[in-house]
Amino acid sequence: MNLYIYDIKNHIKFIRLLFIIMSSENTYSCDELEKIKQSIEIMNKQDQIEILKVLSKHLCKLNENKSGVFVNMSYLSNEVLEEMKKYIEYTQEKATNLATMEYQKEEFKKSLLNEKEDKDNTLVSYSSLQS
Repeated sequence: MNLYIYDIKNHIKFIRLLFIIMSSENTYSCDELEKIKQSIEIMNKQDQIEILKVLSKHLCKLNENKSGVFVNMSYLSNEVLEEMKKYIEYTQEKATNLATMEYQKEEFKKSLLNEKEDKDNTLVSYSSLQS
């Protein structure tokens, strides 16, 4: 399972999130770790870099070679995983809000165009003006 991520030089890197059940440092199940991994994989470049910053901030062991960055998630503490989950939730909420705002913007544009067309198509009757 690979997670594509860009380094500062914009080269594609991989984060391989390994799942080792024995000697686990956290209380997360393999399914929960897999869900976190999949969420990170679909993130954009900038958000993936932020996840790496979270890992670096907590001095998590990162193994990097020409194939990418490898992280053994079973050794991450609950604190680190919780911070990663919060960031994932933030990015998902941000994407939802952006989609909502884009939809509202398009609806507003349509409304303005319809209103303008209605004004342009309004007929003025001379008989109503003479009264």
